[in-house]
Amino acid sequence: MASNASPDATLWRRATAAQFSVIIDADDYFVHARTAMLQAKKRIMLIGWDFDARIKLTSGQREPGEPETLGEFIYWLAERTPELEFYLLRWDMGALKALFRGTTILTVIKWMRHKRIHTKLDHKHPTGASHHQKIMVIDDCFAFCGGIDMTGERWDTRAHRDGDPGRTGMNGKPYKPWHDATSAIRGEAAAALGDLARERWRHAGAGELAPVADACDCWPEGLATDFHDIEIGIARTRPLMDDQTEMREIEALFVAQITAARETIYAESQYFASRRIAEAIAARLSEPDGPEIVLVNPVSAQGWLEPLAMDTARARLITALTARDPHGRLRLYHPYTAGGESIYVHAKVMIVDGQTLRIGSANMNNRSMGLDTECDVTLTGAAGSPVAARIATIRDELIAEHLGVDAERVTAGIAANGLIATIEALRGDGRSLRPYEIPDLSEVEAWLADNEVLDPESPSEMFETRSRGLFRRWLRRPREG
Repeated sequence: MASNASPDATLWRRATAAQFSVIIDADDYFVHARTAMLQAKKRIMLIGWDFDARIKLTSGQREPGEPETLGEFIYWLAERTPELEFYLLRWDMGALKALFRGTTILTVIKWMRHKRIHTKLDHKHPTGASHHQKIMVIDDCFAFCGGIDMTGERWDTRAHRDGDPGRTGMNGKPYKPWHDATSAIRGEAAAALGDLARERWRHAGAGELAPVADACDCWPEGLATDFHDIEIGIARTRPLMDDQTEMREIEALFVAQITAARETIYAESQYFASRRIAEAIAARLSEPDGPEIVLVNPVSAQGWLEPLAMDTARARLITALTARDPHGRLRLYHPYTAGGESIYVHAKVMIVDGQTLRIGSANMNNRSMGLDTECDVTLTGAAGSPVAARIATIRDELIAEHLGVDAERVTAGIAANGLIATIEALRGDGRSLRPYEIPDLSEVEAWLADNEVLDPESPSEMFETRSRGLFRRWLRRPREG
């Protein structure tokens, strides 16, 4: 049975959102971000892992004189609005490579020469860590918080069409289909994210900023509202350093929400490599009446180093969890396009029982639990309430998107047969979800995964492997179930 653990006890802050919406994929996000920025009066804070000055926020109609690219748009907007100031904070290591992207260095120099565009590279993190939050705050009255970076090779639509010309990189070459998510927030909760953004600005050594007074109403025209006057929770990850305390609220929230689940857990994540999350799932799988758990991941992580770290850890964890799943309640899937191309899952979403929604920057890997800086938001609706009904609809629309079917079929199937049986019944060729297949691992890959060398939980584990390992706590106690 689910425990009485309270996710509320894991939060940094609770605050009311006058409006709250979930935005799926960067096509919609870029459009709504542009609209919101056009309405800004005093301050725009862009806090990110990466942003690329060369991307286009819209391919549609623009205002007179409005430039195409993000970098020129920011400069033009600052010139157009005399009281508007920009505060741009991004991870320092990623920025070093970004400076050599085409004309980026010229754009950055242009920004730095403008008295109301303030730029800062965030180096306030341990060796090997990154600043991973993806937050935009406008006039302390509106904010985006989620997993979408305002950078290249992120744009896609929910259709994920094969050969979509919009998925063309700055080098002129097509890039893979991309699935992502973020949230839009207005009101007190947006002001709270403003506090967090200013705190991050200060921690990065850029000085103190006062809150924005007399905030405007800058909800983007055309963005439908999912929830009105809803209380949301905000959770963070912040690594331990000499002059700052550690915050592991995101990890605690994951464990609490998994522990509290009664019927279903549906999650999308770029990775599945967190030992603590796997332990929480393992405890639920051994219960005769525990929840069904569905995870959606990309086929493989990007790059050359991340697959070695994340894909091997995922294989080891899924193997262990499958052995602890006597009731067959765990599934991991990958989404594919109609033409059979794998869709890269970058979204960080979890929906529990069709009543609790969380969305943010944190992946289900160890780094997001204690090494990198992260921010997630969450909200819950009482059973049978309009809020819960909308959360369940968001879940069903996500599943339907991946399966290439109408959301009504997903909703009816879950009500009649449960989550996994519905997905299995609706899966097919082409646009659909395909089951994860556990690969064979070499001895080196298995050792790296078990010792978490490339995915440490905290700064203290960056260079220490002797007492580490994916299964270190499981090996110290009898097997459950």
